[in-house]
Amino acid sequence: MISIKHKSDVFGAAASTLCLIHCVATPFLFLAHASFNTNEISNLWESLDYIFLAVSFMAIYWSTKTTAKQWIKYILWGSWFVLLLIILNEKLQLLSIPEYIIYFPSISLVFFHYYNLKYCKCKDNACCAN
Repeated sequence: MISIKHKSDVFGAAASTLCLIHCVATPFLFLAHASFNTNEISNLWESLDYIFLAVSFMAIYWSTKTTAKQWIKYILWGSWFVLLLIILNEKLQLLSIPEYIIYFPSISLVFFHYYNLKYCKCKDNACCAN
């Protein structure tokens, strides 16, 4: 079995892509089921936000341990933190922000996990933060 520790960028990009699909599909799902009582589906669908956040957190944690570029660490964590704030704001309804804003941190996580996978991996233990 492939470990998230060793393939963290693959898991991170996959989780971020699924999160992005989840964000795009949500309005269509609820529009299609507007006439039905979908409380159970709604609760399950919304709980996916937290699952994606947890998987992304672990993927970023392990990716930043093995990246060769310091700036990638800041961008990955910054994108994750912005995603967290947007999701919490959506749940708590603190600020009125457009729904499409959530796409930016999701897309940046996909992009920078992929970038880190291709260009920022350590060749030996000397460059990595232990």
